[in-house]
Amino acid sequence: MAEELMRKLQVETERDPTSSSGGRERRIRHWLSVVGILLLVLIGFPAAAQPNAKKILVLYSFSNRGTYGGLIDLKSELRAAVPGPIDFYIEYLEGRRLDDEEYEKGELEILKHTYGRMKLDLVLLEDDPALDFGLKHRDELFPGVPIIFFDVDSNKVAEQKMLPGVTGVTAPVDVRGTVNLALHLHPNTSTVAIITGNSSFERYWLRLIHATLLHDHDNVKEVDLVGLPANQLFERAAELPRQTVVLFQLAPQESPQPAIGIHAILEWLAQRFPTYSIFPRYVISAGGDAVGIGGVGYDGMSQLSLVAEEAKRIFSGERPESIPVVEGSGHEVDLDWRELRRWNIPESAVPPGSLILNREPSLWERYRRYAISAIALIVAQALLIIGLLWQRTRKRKVEAVLRESERRFRVMTDTMPTLVWMCDPRGKITYLNERRIAFTGPDPDAGYGETWISYVHPDDLTRMLDTVSRAMRTQRPFSTEYRIRRSDGIYRWMYDVASPRVNGDGTFAGFIGSAIDTTDQKLAQQALQKVSGQLIEAQEKERSRIARELHDDICQRLALLSLELQRVSGPPNKLPAATRKDLEEIRRNCSEIAGDVQSLSHQLHSSKLDILGIVGAIRGFCNELSKQHEVSIEFTDRNVPQPLPNNVSLCLFRVAQEALHNAVKYSGTSQFKVELSATADEVRLVVSDAGVGFDVEKAKRSRGLGLVSIQERMHLVNGRFFVDSKPGAGTKVIISAPLSGKDPGTQAAAGDDQIESIRETGISAD
Repeated sequence: MAEELMRKLQVETERDPTSSSGGRERRIRHWLSVVGILLLVLIGFPAAAQPNAKKILVLYSFSNRGTYGGLIDLKSELRAAVPGPIDFYIEYLEGRRLDDEEYEKGELEILKHTYGRMKLDLVLLEDDPALDFGLKHRDELFPGVPIIFFDVDSNKVAEQKMLPGVTGVTAPVDVRGTVNLALHLHPNTSTVAIITGNSSFERYWLRLIHATLLHDHDNVKEVDLVGLPANQLFERAAELPRQTVVLFQLAPQESPQPAIGIHAILEWLAQRFPTYSIFPRYVISAGGDAVGIGGVGYDGMSQLSLVAEEAKRIFSGERPESIPVVEGSGHEVDLDWRELRRWNIPESAVPPGSLILNREPSLWERYRRYAISAIALIVAQALLIIGLLWQRTRKRKVEAVLRESERRFRVMTDTMPTLVWMCDPRGKITYLNERRIAFTGPDPDAGYGETWISYVHPDDLTRMLDTVSRAMRTQRPFSTEYRIRRSDGIYRWMYDVASPRVNGDGTFAGFIGSAIDTTDQKLAQQALQKVSGQLIEAQEKERSRIARELHDDICQRLALLSLELQRVSGPPNKLPAATRKDLEEIRRNCSEIAGDVQSLSHQLHSSKLDILGIVGAIRGFCNELSKQHEVSIEFTDRNVPQPLPNNVSLCLFRVAQEALHNAVKYSGTSQFKVELSATADEVRLVVSDAGVGFDVEKAKRSRGLGLVSIQERMHLVNGRFFVDSKPGAGTKVIISAPLSGKDPGTQAAAGDDQIESIRETGISAD
């Protein structure tokens, strides 16, 4: 019978992927991965550890990783409680093999090689085997390093001789609770079969189970199946009565991989008998086939929190022996829902507060995602429909607002005194206001599309098209001045300002512009230029007349008066000395007045300008002004042709006079420079000083007569005028005039002709 059970179980085991050839390949890859990780631990991790990080070694009792679900939680609790970085080193023992001296010696050598030269800060020992091993070899592995143990039965701690530097957290293993639970859920139980190994660790729990059954359940027969090979275990188990409850206490291990492993044995037993364990994690599978009902466990998270608190106290400076061993708390009943159904155990029979694992999801839980997705889809569709209806209503309102806005826009543009137009991104006209249509003629389509080009003056068309093309590329506002043909055939000057338009999505939609007729302004400007020219011409004529009067009459009479005074004074002996002194003083004053009058005459109209030309006139004026005000004026000239046009020479001379007078009066310095130069096309005058300077914009707003006079004179000769000055940075007056300038009289006459032409044809001269 035992042989038949062995063959059956081997067949079932062969179905297990971990027992097939593919499973063997996976196990080989698994062990290669483990070896690689160990090499990283032995070689890489110590080298990569942070220099100031605390080093904590965690020594687990069993190599089966599935036994420990709280490693990540342990790291998290410690990192939250202990300040600073932590380097963790994790090692797994085979607790069931520690009774073998050769195995123990080998593990000791490996750990000594790995951690013998490492300065550890704390050692954590999990469960009884790791505690026994760690305390036994403490001096060889980690002498003087603080030790914290956890998941260790309180009775085991009482039996263990503790060394200095050791503290920990005991586990409230409830052996009696698991036995009572099994007998409570199976009241007809006649036999309790205890299946465990032969290691000292497993025999320790066997003694506790014996004591519990002996004192509390003496009417239940106990059968011990301890350390049996798989074939004998199956044979003995097959002989057990039907009212048997199994307490499965075989500790999991990784290194031995027999044909029939511990999981296969457990699965075979669980199919035939209700199976429990004082460590529910031994028998409850997190997935796959159900293997055991469960048992009474303890709260592992509370263990980890207490361990982290004790580690925090140690790293704060407390000695481990001064920290009392803490008793863990928090029992919990862990049961597998699938096994409860298999053995027809109602949930009402289990203790209140039990944790039922692997519960089959309800219909709602099973299809919750699909139901939620369907509901979400329906809600989304409903919201979409509502949104579309709302958008439609809003669109209608917006369209009504847009129609009203467009109506107001058309009324506004049609009543504006300007010509309003709009174009698309390609420059084609799409809108003209009524005033623009009336301006070009009775045809309502005139000016739309590209027909507006035919209304622009031929002389302005190229410049106009270049301006529009450049604006289309840059999509920036622009302004231009051009002539456009009116309905009566007369061209009128227009000043056009345009700005870009954008669509609702921000894309370029074209331009909107407004043009205003500036022909009348040009007439007024030409008339003003004529008046200005006439005024300046009259001023120059009056200056010439006054200069001639001063030079030919007043100066001559003062000279005669000076000679008469010299003659009256006569020989020295005829008049008293006081009288001669007074006459001499009067004669000297008369000579000074004659000189001042002559200087004033030259300022009003320099004869040197007519005789010596512009260079000699400005140089002479600089010399006279420097002597009169005792300042230094440096004059330089370069490539100035002789002679210059009269109006240009006179303009340059008057600007030099005005600029130098202002500089001497307001600059606060005595050093000045005057530079006169010429090129093939223009003559340039620069008057500069290093004085106090002034705010040019403020001076323009104040409209001082000096700047206005210079600007008007430069306008008459088609010249340019620029002032470069800042407070504290000196002043530089720069003017330039074309060498083909006209005389003021000639320009005034030309202005009359231009005005008359505008009045007759509506076209302003270029």
